[in-house]
Amino acid sequence: MVVRKARRREKRRGHRTYHGSHKKWRGGGSRGGRGRAGLHKHKWSYVVKYEPEHFGKHGFKRPQSLVKEVRTINLRYIDKLAKKENKKEIDLSQFGYEKVLGGGKITLPLTIKAKYFSKQAVKKIEKAGGKVVKV
Repeated sequence: MVVRKARRREKRRGHRTYHGSHKKWRGGGSRGGRGRAGLHKHKWSYVVKYEPEHFGKHGFKRPQSLVKEVRTINLRYIDKLAKKENKKEIDLSQFGYEKVLGGGKITLPLTIKAKYFSKQAVKKIEKAGGKVVKV
């Protein structure tokens, strides 16, 4: 006949001497310390197996004074802007942009002034007969 241990456990739950003496299974000593205690000592094998990245430094953060977000614009929007404004020369710093990216097509031969240009953007602008001016 099969012994049903689960039922016996349920039946004895909450009773004072379920774990033998009433002093057993009380404090953190029965679980090897509370919380993360002992991760450098007796729980080290757990750390090695399940949380190898727990200790040590990982990566870095740049100082916020150095972090600067560069506002970018694609060529397709510059093309629309040139048609709308009816201009042959566009200074993107007036519109608050710093870098030109090569997304889209450019149909007009424009002179574009900006701080930064991607290689693809320079290629497309010059192919359309325009000029790149770094400010």
